[in-house]
Amino acid sequence: MTAAATIPAARVCADPTTVAATIPAARVCADATTVATTIPAESVGSQTIPGRPTPPYRRSMNSATQQDDLRPLVGRRALVTGGASGIGRAIAVAVAGAGADVTILDRDIQAKAVADKIGGFAVVADLSDLDSLAALDLDVDILVNCAGVQHVAPLESFPPDKFSLILRLMLEAPFRLIQHSLPHMYAQGWGRIINVSSAHGLRASAYKSAYVTAKHGLEGLTKVTALEGAPHGVTSNCINPAYVRTPLVEAQVADQARTHGISASEVLEKIMLERMAIKRLIEPEEVGALALFLCGDSARSVTGSSFCIDGGWTAH
Repeated sequence: MTAAATIPAARVCADPTTVAATIPAARVCADATTVATTIPAESVGSQTIPGRPTPPYRRSMNSATQQDDLRPLVGRRALVTGGASGIGRAIAVAVAGAGADVTILDRDIQAKAVADKIGGFAVVADLSDLDSLAALDLDVDILVNCAGVQHVAPLESFPPDKFSLILRLMLEAPFRLIQHSLPHMYAQGWGRIINVSSAHGLRASAYKSAYVTAKHGLEGLTKVTALEGAPHGVTSNCINPAYVRTPLVEAQVADQARTHGISASEVLEKIMLERMAIKRLIEPEEVGALALFLCGDSARSVTGSSFCIDGGWTAH
């Protein structure tokens, strides 16, 4: 492992969970091991098809093969922004469980605890300070952009500084991180970029102008990255959740219940889940499982796509 420069502590928000705290700066894992495997020709009947991977059911089930099947990301390095809680945490846990070395980039004090639990690293940085991002070690194989914030206000009274902050954090920062991570991915001929968008990346809601604008922009950035990265073995996709069971959402449910004098279940059904055909909050682990699929070899032809996990919201 190689220690990176210490990054000044500052604010990074987990999307959709935001906790105002800082953690001690920590090192970013700087070395990556990529294992090259030669795929032998596969016999099919009386014919031989060179270069086709052997299906899992035909492999010799020795212990090493079983280990590879269970931990397909061994030797890969991943960076997850907003990984201290909520969606980002679930993705970090899933990717680490598959064998990747994970760095969590967040301001939440829980980032270090999550990193310790998964055997990864935690680093504090201000993603809205765009020029500082170049100091990060971005020689990663998997990049997950999940950090974000929310501000709700009518257009005529929406604070311009809040609008600018949200676009810097949720659109310009992902652009910078992608830009700096692509050279390493291109050089090795493999990379995965996952941008956590939202149902609001495909639809709009009143009073969320900055959030909706940033997420729609992230969709476009994802598609351009997919087109440019394809010749280099790099895929780029969006995950589009609706309301996910995170501490922030649960707090919003309680606040709405007090404000409107109704039960928490009524808040979910009549307000938050009104657009969703499946009337339940999405669990963070469901998003983590989808992200893990996108990191794997089974998704090597999946790129430029938006994967809705929204209970049918965008079916309308």
